[in-house]
Amino acid sequence: MVEKVLFSWSGGKDSALALHHMLNDERYRVAGLLTTVTEGYNRISLHGVRDTLLEQQAAAIGLPMHRVYIPQDSSNEEYEARMGQALLEHQRAGVTAVVFGDIFLFEIKKYRENNLARIGMKGIFPLWGKNGCYQDFIDLGFKAVIASADARLLGDTYVGRAFDRQFIADLPTNVDPNGENGEFHTFVYDGPIFGGAIPYNLGEVVQRDGFFYCDILPGVSTR
Repeated sequence: MVEKVLFSWSGGKDSALALHHMLNDERYRVAGLLTTVTEGYNRISLHGVRDTLLEQQAAAIGLPMHRVYIPQDSSNEEYEARMGQALLEHQRAGVTAVVFGDIFLFEIKKYRENNLARIGMKGIFPLWGKNGCYQDFIDLGFKAVIASADARLLGDTYVGRAFDRQFIADLPTNVDPNGENGEFHTFVYDGPIFGGAIPYNLGEVVQRDGFFYCDILPGVSTR
């Protein structure tokens, strides 16, 4: 029996790679994408990517997008309450599990599993423990741009760059090339799960809350 799942979508490279695995796994049917969006900013939480680009990603993938709006400076309790309410709605529609793109942060994995268990759901982690996910992402033909970077570890020149082998080679040795510790976040605009590339332009770079953000702007398709 095919299991109906919901995909926790950040718009970044790990999400894209994990979704690629799920779409090619006949045991599952991905019912849609679930993303947290910060109220007031209308941007993907942590990544800072505009909601309009999120919508274009969902359209290019061909899956419905479900947003959970989170207040600015949200507490864990508020986040969990809003996320739990959204997941219960999907559970009533037959969804039994939520898929995440986590690779090796055990505490985050356990946190997600515990929250899901409270409402009788489970987590699926197709990338868990896999080495070289960043290489797989590039080898499969995915394309992404750096949307934000931790200002304590990376300078402002890292944001707005393509996520490619040169970017990885230029990273300081104390930065994980997967960015799994939150060192940087990406916006994926093309790859095997997309029906076509998402056009974009690079806007200004700002520093806020300890991160550099490159404002990625919707572009105009030349097709």
